Amino acid sequence: MTAGVDPVLPPGCPRCLSQPVPDGPAWRCDEHGRVTPLWRPVEVGYAGFVAQLQATDEHPTLLPWPMGPAWTVTDHARVGGGPQHGRTLATLTCCSGPSALDGPVDVLVVAEEAGVGLGARCAGVGEHEPGPQLGEGPPAARVRLGQQSVPLWSLSTSGAGPELDRSVLVGEALGRWLWLVLRPASAILLLREDQVLRDAAELGPVLVEVPFGGPRPPW
Repeated sequence: MTAGVDPVLPPGCPRCLSQPVPDGPAWRCDEHGRVTPLWRPVEVGYAGFVAQLQATDEHPTLLPWPMGPAWTVTDHARVGGGPQHGRTLATLTCCSGPSALDGPVDVLVVAEEAGVGLGARCAGVGEHEPGPQLGEGPPAARVRLGQQSVPLWSLSTSGAGPELDRSVLVGEALGRWLWLVLRPASAILLLREDQVLRDAAELGPVLVEVPFGGPRPPW
């Protein structure tokens, strides 16, 4: 993996669109108090993505794999990470591409520690942690992460407003919450029974061939 040059990234709040300000050795959001900052590149590209992988240590940055034809990485971010910001608490990727039935599709993947709030923000469900509906009844889908088959349950978005057409799946893997947000909602039908998520840090030289760019999704 070629060394990435981490661009100057504006800090963000993991839970909202506010920009936190330094507060001694920490950061403070006007709405959420002290937070570990979110780092999201201004432009998405290979160099910034590699820089994220180098800053996140053992925290996985997950991609649906293999990526389909004409699909690209359209966004990525991390919470914490790097020598000045402590250990990584969350990572996000978004892959976007065409589908025959749904047209343009976005698939956001968030792996986060409990209490970070980035997954809930991306899902548009406020600031709620996954609730008791996880584990009730059969899972809505499964994904494979390494040797692990991870069950995912559908999270209701009925109380979050109709402006976002999406499906939200949540499960637990490697001691972290795993969120999949698919837009539009009908794109959930694209998930295969053998859908694989790969840690981008484990792709090796193949990562050079991963395409980047395209419209960034709102979250």
